[in-house]
Amino acid sequence: MKFSQFIVIPVIVAFLAFTIQILDQVLAPMMPVAGNVGFGWIAFIAWAMYFMAGCTVEGGQKTLFGYVAGIIASVAIMELGTAFSFAGFYAFPIAIFIVVVPCICLEKVPMFDFVPALFVGAGTFFGFMSYVDGATYVTATVTELTYCVIGLVYGWVTILLRSRYEQYVENHSHSHDMHASH
Repeated sequence: MKFSQFIVIPVIVAFLAFTIQILDQVLAPMMPVAGNVGFGWIAFIAWAMYFMAGCTVEGGQKTLFGYVAGIIASVAIMELGTAFSFAGFYAFPIAIFIVVVPCICLEKVPMFDFVPALFVGAGTFFGFMSYVDGATYVTATVTELTYCVIGLVYGWVTILLRSRYEQYVENHSHSHDMHASH
């Protein structure tokens, strides 16, 4: 594919990024944390995770399930860390150790075997809980999963548009080649 044909792909992705930012600005006031400044960053991360998961619907499902597992793991870590407060400095490291063992075991469960999504989902949840004033487990979960699904849909749309465009270019290249040979 010539660069003059390829450039359409970055333009498509840029347009999608443009629309996801507009969507974020529309959704932000409806998200359950008063005064938030939007969570498009969560959608962009999930969009990238769709690609890391193989650019398939199945990979997208595994990403979503990984995010859910990561949220559950995060809540377990926070609750255990608080329960182990008697251990002082070691309370949260102990909680993390206990929770990470079953998390890594999910690698053996087909719908949860995309463990990077679990870590990204957990990290996003921890970030949300740490840096969004007024966040609760429920508001963080609802917001994270809403934006995760948005990002996964954008990943799917990106692949759909790109593959259709590449097919279009290929079909027209062959018909152009056939016309040139006559």
